[in-house]
Amino acid sequence: MSPRTTTSPWPLVALFTAGYLAAYLLPTTVGRLDAALPLTATEAGAIGSALLLGSATAGFTLAAYVERVGPRRLARTGLLLAAAGYGTAAATTALPAVVAGAVLGGFGSGTATAVAAAGIAGRRDPHRVSTLGLLGVSALAGALYLTIPHLGPGHGLPLAALAVTALLTWPATARLATPVATAQVTRQRGPLPHRRSGLILAGALLLWSLAQNSLWGVSGRIGTTQAGLTEVTVGAVFAVALGAGLLGVIGASALGARFGRALPIGGGTVLIAGCIVLSASATDLTTFATGEIAWNVLYPVVLSYLIGLAAALDPRGRWAVLIGSASSLGTAAGPLAGSLLSAHAGYPTMGAILAAGLLLIAVPMTLVALRTMTPTTEHARHEGRTTTEQRPEYRPAA
Repeated sequence: MSPRTTTSPWPLVALFTAGYLAAYLLPTTVGRLDAALPLTATEAGAIGSALLLGSATAGFTLAAYVERVGPRRLARTGLLLAAAGYGTAAATTALPAVVAGAVLGGFGSGTATAVAAAGIAGRRDPHRVSTLGLLGVSALAGALYLTIPHLGPGHGLPLAALAVTALLTWPATARLATPVATAQVTRQRGPLPHRRSGLILAGALLLWSLAQNSLWGVSGRIGTTQAGLTEVTVGAVFAVALGAGLLGVIGASALGARFGRALPIGGGTVLIAGCIVLSASATDLTTFATGEIAWNVLYPVVLSYLIGLAAALDPRGRWAVLIGSASSLGTAAGPLAGSLLSAHAGYPTMGAILAAGLLLIAVPMTLVALRTMTPTTEHARHEGRTTTEQRPEYRPAA
């Protein structure tokens, strides 16, 4: 994929949706593993963490190989692995097969996400494409949260949904760019720019995602045990929350770069910390729904700016993949961390701990956003080329 490609973004949006869906369905996946199989809540959370760890491993492994192997080939491989892994885990109750299938499926999801992240970094307006991807995954996850509780019990339904989504995404890969010639890739390859900023952002986003998914991984249990709601009611709350998240993503797309990245990232993270405290302390439907809905409005907004910031650090997409993988690593640890914290300290204390951590993490992320120059100027300086030669002018979403 050449810098600043202008082809249709929809194949990347489809891959982004397929890759991120596993994390969005985490509460129902973990909750159903706990209910349908002989597992404790902590053990079910560990399987959810193993699934997302497979996703993170794919990103770290493949960050430098998307262009070399070719996005089409790599995306198709990832989708096949996701379909096979999740399909296997859905079709059996044998714990070793469930775990192995979840990890394999997670690796496939991570592969698809790596291709999408590298492609999004090569777009003229990476923030806008990332918001389209978040719109897609939020809409699909919301529809599934409304549907799955009515299809019956069992752990297989959310896993089967992941497998089917991977298969349905396959046709979109035909419109991905073909592999770039080896000599061209060699000429374009160089050292990672902005190493300090990239490493700081990767570490901060790992912890940011850990905090988010520590709560997300146990949100279903907070609703059913602490707030006393049924699975159908909790599923409806999640669907409404994800639907409200669509409005947040649309707003982020409309705002684009008008307020820069620092304010949405720093201010949004502070507001998310308050939502986590509210959700974790919920004892009734009103409090639970308010916390979850407000949180899901803010989360994709901040995430879209973080993805755009990562893409701006390197037009080849390497930082986007590596930072995305660090985020996946935090996401992977989230279910287990949330289960352990809630088991030993209770949900409200867990929420307070996570919120305090987010307030600390907001500082370095905001500083990186402030210090990162506009994509046009910074990358032109790094490559020693004119602005128009390296990449077209960054344009905020309309």
